[in-house]
Amino acid sequence: MHKDYKANIKHYLDPESSVFLFWKGRVALYAILRALGIKEGDEVILPALTCVVVPNAIMYIGAKPVYVDVDPRTYNMDPAKIEDKITKRTKVILAQNTFGLSSDLDEICGVARKHGLRVVEDCAHGFGGNYKGRPNGTIVDAAFFSTQWNKPFSTGIGGFAVTRNPELSLRLSELEKQAALPSFAETLMLKMQLIAKDYFLNQTTYWTAITTYRFLSRHNVVVGSSQGEELKSPRMPKGFLKGLSAIQAARGIKELKRFDSNLNHRKAIAQLYKNILGDLGIEVPFEPDYAEHIFTKFPLLVKDREKFLADAGKSKIEIGDWFLSPIHPVTDDVHRWHYHYGENPIAEKLSAHLVNLHTHTKIDKYYVEKIESFLRRNRNNIFESSEQCLNY
Repeated sequence: MHKDYKANIKHYLDPESSVFLFWKGRVALYAILRALGIKEGDEVILPALTCVVVPNAIMYIGAKPVYVDVDPRTYNMDPAKIEDKITKRTKVILAQNTFGLSSDLDEICGVARKHGLRVVEDCAHGFGGNYKGRPNGTIVDAAFFSTQWNKPFSTGIGGFAVTRNPELSLRLSELEKQAALPSFAETLMLKMQLIAKDYFLNQTTYWTAITTYRFLSRHNVVVGSSQGEELKSPRMPKGFLKGLSAIQAARGIKELKRFDSNLNHRKAIAQLYKNILGDLGIEVPFEPDYAEHIFTKFPLLVKDREKFLADAGKSKIEIGDWFLSPIHPVTDDVHRWHYHYGENPIAEKLSAHLVNLHTHTKIDKYYVEKIESFLRRNRNNIFESSEQCLNY
């Protein structure tokens, strides 16, 4: 099963790449950093608009995350600001595919070559997209992908690492073999959650389901995207290095068989959103010439996020809250993750106002009409542009 799943992944990415399967995408990142020889005291550069599990994986090794401010047009790390953060301890640059859009890899790799650094692509949002015609995750030293619930394709939870480097492949293979097997209880719980998602999650149940799921995940009652301890401190949970279950592999094979249809759907829904925003006089997300945006989520900047999300809940409209902070979803005690407010003003401003519209396959044109009505009713609470947001 695992072998077939890897073959399906390589079909979409690169037949020459090696694929390594893990329990979650953050575990794949941890494995890559270990394979690269990252050690205590080293520094890893990453965008200041990320998920807390990314600096967690860095800190589990004893390395230090160093945050770089983002480009307000792409929500990705601004390449022009990287060199100011490089020190003698810097070893790796993480290039993220925010919302499904590749970073400017030519610029980032140019900085990396100049300073003798490795580049790892954070493709948690980016499976199916490309950079200058090449699939995301196949250009730099290594990449990791997430197949969590709301990613381009989902195995419930899950992730994998990809590299074309023979030396890294050998080391990642050893780490994959060392990874513990998921327990019977974990796989059973995941199977039940997949069934619940398939048959019971819809527009009517969305807000109740997402609130309940996050509460249970924080308290470790269900197999969650972010378990409680991951949100409290950067201390590695017991049994973190874990492999992929047969249930996840089987689900991944099934999902990849319909991935082309899934991807085309996301792009079509994104185009409908663009049409709506254009009609409302609101700036649509920037799409540079160098990358194909797959719109895993469709970003939107609002003035009062709390009110906007509350109104969405009352109207039974699905709205996502990526990113609540520069290290989502942590908003308190961010210094524990070496983050200090004031250092990345653009990311901090954007993360105070970002929401996102969903593009998954349960969003059809009739539901988009409901979303359009909601956006029109709340037009005054939406920024016309990222520039207006930054000046707010």
